[in-house]
Amino acid sequence: MSTPTVLVTEPEFRRAERTFTSFADLKCVPAPIEEDALARAIAESGARHAVVGGKSYKGPLYTAIAPGRVIARFGVGHDGIDKGKATAAGVLCTNTPAVLDQSVAELTFLLIAAAARHLTSIAGAMHNNEWLFREGTELRGKTLTMVGAGRIGRAVARIAKRGYDMRVIGYHRPGSEPKALGEEFDLMTDDLRSAVGEADFVVVLIPASPQNAQFFNRERLSWLPSHAWLINTARGMVVDEGALYDALSAGQFQGAALDVYDREPYVPLDPGKDLRRLSNVILTPHVGSHTPEANGRMAMRALENIMLGEARAYDRMDLLNPEVLSHSAFGL
Repeated sequence: MSTPTVLVTEPEFRRAERTFTSFADLKCVPAPIEEDALARAIAESGARHAVVGGKSYKGPLYTAIAPGRVIARFGVGHDGIDKGKATAAGVLCTNTPAVLDQSVAELTFLLIAAAARHLTSIAGAMHNNEWLFREGTELRGKTLTMVGAGRIGRAVARIAKRGYDMRVIGYHRPGSEPKALGEEFDLMTDDLRSAVGEADFVVVLIPASPQNAQFFNRERLSWLPSHAWLINTARGMVVDEGALYDALSAGQFQGAALDVYDREPYVPLDPGKDLRRLSNVILTPHVGSHTPEANGRMAMRALENIMLGEARAYDRMDLLNPEVLSHSAFGL
C-alpha cells in the first residue's frame, strides 16, 4: 500500500515541520488554512486525512474527507470543529490533550508574575528612557483562584504552591463532580462568588462550550476584588470583552492579562472598547502552547491519532465524536 497523504494546514505545519516531515508512516503536506481551499486541496491530492488548527471549519471540509477518515485538531480546544457535521459524514475528529499542559501552565504563570510586578509597563518605560520606579507585590501568601481545575489548571496550581507558596482555590461547577483536592489546592468549591472574592489572581482555564460562552460576564466580573487580576489563557469566548473593558476602565479591579480573544488575531468586537488602549491590560498573541516542545508533541499526537484511525483502534484515539462509530462507514 502507498503511504497515506495527510494535509496539514500551513501554520500548524510550520510550527512542527520537523515532526511532520520525519514521520515515516504518513506523507504530510502543507495545505491552505481557508476551508474552501483546503477542501479543494484534499480532493485534488487524494489526501486521506487532515490536521487543522483552531480556525473555524463549518462546511465543505466534512464532505471532502472520506467517511472513516480523520480530522485531527492540532491542539486541545475544538470549538472550531463541527462535530455534528463530522459525525453525519462519518468522519473521526480528534484533538491532542495532555501534551501542551506544561507550556500553557508556564505562560499562565508568566502572566501572573508579570502582573504582580507590572512588568510590561516598567520594561516599556525603560525602552522609552523612563525610570518608572513602580512598586510590585510578592506572590508568596497571595490567593490564586483557578476557574477550571483540569490538567492545565492543576499544573498552574503546582507552580503556585511549590514555587511561590501561594494559597490556591479551585472552582468547579455546582452539580459537577469535584476533582480530588490533591496537594495543589487548599480548597475546592462550587461557590464562584466566594472563590473569586478571596482572590488576588483569578485564572480562567475552562473550555470553550455553549455553557461557558461569556462565563465571566458583567455580573461575575463585578465579584472580583479591587486588588485582583484576571488571567485568561483558556479561550477568548469565555470572557465578555466589552464588559471586561468597562470594568477595567472604571477601576473595578486591578487589571487583566490575556493570551486568548474572541476574535483572533485580536480585533475588538466594539471599536470603542479596544483593550489595547488600557494600561492595566497585558496582551499576548495566543502563544500559550507555542513552544518547540509542545508543538512537536501536538504534531506527534495528531499523527498518532491518524495512525490509530488507520488501524481501526478507535478506543485508543482522542476521539471527540465517539458517536460517529455508529456510522455505516465503521460497520461496528
